[in-house]
Amino acid sequence: MEENKTKLLQEEARLELELTDLGYLNPANPADWTAKADANNMNTADLNNLADADEEQNINRAVVNELEVRLQNVRNALKRIENGTYGKCTNCNKEISTERLAANPAANTCLDCA
Repeated sequence: MEENKTKLLQEEARLELELTDLGYLNPANPADWTAKADANNMNTADLNNLADADEEQNINRAVVNELEVRLQNVRNALKRIENGTYGKCTNCNKEISTERLAANPAANTCLDCA
């Protein structure tokens, strides 16, 4: 379990760094990340540049959303370690295989429930 905890803490740090590169924490909700806009392309009258900036913003938003979900999964796994429920399926309460946890330390369900 200590090895998985170390992996989870490393992934948490990596995800936070990636999120900081692509977005910022919402001041009204510190658990919510918002994608950054490219201010350089937004201050132009060129419609092509504006369209490119809008497309990039949409891509960043999708990536931020994915990273945010993964970060929440990692944090939930760390909480399960702290409260002693790590390695148990959140649906059926069976043990999650060590192979599954090795592949995805943040897994919260067994293969049958996944």
